[in-house]
Amino acid sequence: MTTAVFPGSFDPPTYGHLNIIERASKLFDSIDVVIAVNHEKHSLFTADERLHFIKAMTKNFANVTVHKWEGLVVNYAKENGANILLRGIRNANDFSYEFDLSLMNHTLNAEIETLFIPTEQKYSIIKSSAIKELAMFGGDISGMVPPEVAQEMRRKMAEKS
Repeated sequence: MTTAVFPGSFDPPTYGHLNIIERASKLFDSIDVVIAVNHEKHSLFTADERLHFIKAMTKNFANVTVHKWEGLVVNYAKENGANILLRGIRNANDFSYEFDLSLMNHTLNAEIETLFIPTEQKYSIIKSSAIKELAMFGGDISGMVPPEVAQEMRRKMAEKS
């Protein structure tokens, strides 16, 4: 059985993330979506909120599970018998960053391979930081995130102002 790990902060979870998960679910026996918890990062959503959103987004995929993880993703992969990390890329800048990260992960655990899945073109402009900024100024984010995520983002933005 081949398990692939799709790690990320998912803050917020987007349709671009869902696209990668859906496509990967057709390629591997199972996908572990791993919400990387980094207490140094200031996230809009808590790890539990992100877990809830992604579980809701992936409920129709029988071979996808969602987990939180505090620590190195290569350690999660090793502890769970996976040797593939999936990374979505939108452009050359993403590739450069993710390529360097893949080298670091391979240095930490030589059994780990990173596979890159380019996003579909319609999702190539979706970036979490841009979505947050757009939401902060009342912009339409409905084509970028699921309705429940958009609603919660609007609520959180209203609380901040």
